[in-house]
Amino acid sequence: MKLLIVSSWNEDQLTEIKKTFPRVQFVATGDPDEILREISDAEIVFGSITREAFLAAKRLKWIQNSGAGVDRLAPIAELAESNVIVTNTRGAHAATIAEHTFGLLISLTRNLPQSFQAQRDHNWHVRFDKPMVGLTGLTLGMVGLGNIGRAIAKRGHAFDMNVIAIDAHEVAKPDYVTELRLSDGLDDLLRRSDVVAVTTPRTPQTQGMLGAQQLGLMKPSSYLLVVSRGGIVDEEALARMLREGRLAGAGLDVTATEPLPEDSPLWDTPNLLITPHCSGGSAFTSSNVMVIFQENLRRYLAGERLTNLVDLKLGY
Repeated sequence: MKLLIVSSWNEDQLTEIKKTFPRVQFVATGDPDEILREISDAEIVFGSITREAFLAAKRLKWIQNSGAGVDRLAPIAELAESNVIVTNTRGAHAATIAEHTFGLLISLTRNLPQSFQAQRDHNWHVRFDKPMVGLTGLTLGMVGLGNIGRAIAKRGHAFDMNVIAIDAHEVAKPDYVTELRLSDGLDDLLRRSDVVAVTTPRTPQTQGMLGAQQLGLMKPSSYLLVVSRGGIVDEEALARMLREGRLAGAGLDVTATEPLPEDSPLWDTPNLLITPHCSGGSAFTSSNVMVIFQENLRRYLAGERLTNLVDLKLGY
């Protein structure tokens, strides 16, 4: 049985998993041409593949996506219509992304970029462009209450924030969330929140869901944080609002186009922090991903039902 790894693994990881699953032939490559050759007789793929690679696969039965989002796989119509099983690693990244989200927020509320620049300039008497803000008592609005949304909400509660949320589905309300509504409560959430965190997956239903009209409902003193996928928020409208002072600040770990082009106006937008889609990265995350994958591989070899199954037609 051949398993093709198309994400970057180190030699120690490969050596360890080969010992654990001696029945499986592991092949790892990130080269597009090699992927097209190797995938032809692969039964399992770890990572995300292109439509061209999927069409070259003759024996493929299961794709274990290396991340939680499957927006690169979902547009492959032939895959969505096939019997190939797709699973993801939802839950593995939640804690680290939540920590990163609050890193962005606290950087904005405590004017840390200006302090960092003052340190580089050896300037103790820095004059901040705007007053510092405390999180206690602020309302945190969660757009999406999946694993990542719950992890952020839990930390917001620990900061003594009032947490409200919406989700596309009926989900159980955690004790640390004050209110939970379906997605039709978006406008009300935007009006009431001091901080809005976007953690919903990108699907046809969520694409562009925070357009200029929706962003215009937010308080001028509020902050927007986007850590799930680009394309959910109208970035042009967001940049315009920040330039006009109609939002206090925003943090983007994801953008509609990645990598973000060097000439994008987002780079120079005031009160906007950009990180290069790295919020999920940590040794803790990597360890969790491997736990999920190895458990699924064990189940696959034993003929058992896999965990973290994905419906590509829904996009999650």
